[in-house]
Amino acid sequence: MAQTVGESLLEFVQLLFSIAYYWLQAILRCILPVSWIKKDVSGQTVLITGAGSGLGRMLAFRFAQLHCRLVLWDINGEAIDQVAKEIRPKGITCRAYTVDLSKREDVYKVADKVKQELGDIDIVINNAGIVTGRKFLECPDSLIEKTMEVNVNAHFWGHIVSIASSAGLFGVAGLADYCASKFAAVGFDESLRFELEAMGKTGVHTTCVCPMFINTGMFEGVQMRFPKLLPMLEPEFVVNKIMEAILCNQAVLIIPRFNYLGYALRGILPVKVGHLIMDYLGLSHSMDRFVGRNPDNSGKKSS
Repeated sequence: MAQTVGESLLEFVQLLFSIAYYWLQAILRCILPVSWIKKDVSGQTVLITGAGSGLGRMLAFRFAQLHCRLVLWDINGEAIDQVAKEIRPKGITCRAYTVDLSKREDVYKVADKVKQELGDIDIVINNAGIVTGRKFLECPDSLIEKTMEVNVNAHFWGHIVSIASSAGLFGVAGLADYCASKFAAVGFDESLRFELEAMGKTGVHTTCVCPMFINTGMFEGVQMRFPKLLPMLEPEFVVNKIMEAILCNQAVLIIPRFNYLGYALRGILPVKVGHLIMDYLGLSHSMDRFVGRNPDNSGKKSS
């Protein structure tokens, strides 16, 4: 049935009130201390991919401090076994599983095993990722496919918290395959969030994390023109922000805050102006001296 003029007007007024309410909520979340609004996750089961090193390893220890049960996934079985060995003496249930996220069947198989042994997962953190650091024309099909398989496709087989990247918000020269995978991860998170809301699943939250280059060795050799304005982020700082975002059910986390401005402006600036700004900030050549964790730039998994 068609709406009457009165019903349409009432719906519009309700929309305005809802917009005002969520704006006020967002402002209060920025002002109030995290300790006032964070949720209790003790006893919950947390699955972390790429947990053998870097951010994944650090997140495992942080969730252990919150008395969560841990499920650690990584392609490097030796590394996650060591992480689990360090965590278990703290009295925390911690299981380690060797998983190749680029193989869907492997993911399904291990996921079934986890469900049988530990039951349902409360929080899934898609942290595993790889970067080749090669220009698009120099990157073989096999590495492009591997980047997409690990950085994107694995999200479809397990998700809630997506460790994406600022490279999922802005294109960067020398990172064509990586940016494509992270843009996909950001788009997947946003679409999933809208879908869950449309289904009325208000108890299920998603958090998309978009940091700039992090000093974990994954982007070794990257250089910025203004390092004080756009610094290489320290892992401890990033992990602190990720934990705050998860505990406060924050939908999107962009680090550093400066990038929120860039993300807002990109929709109104002419494309050429965007290119000029990227070039001025040194982003157009930031990957020229990229080394990464692997001297041969083979695209081997990193976290």
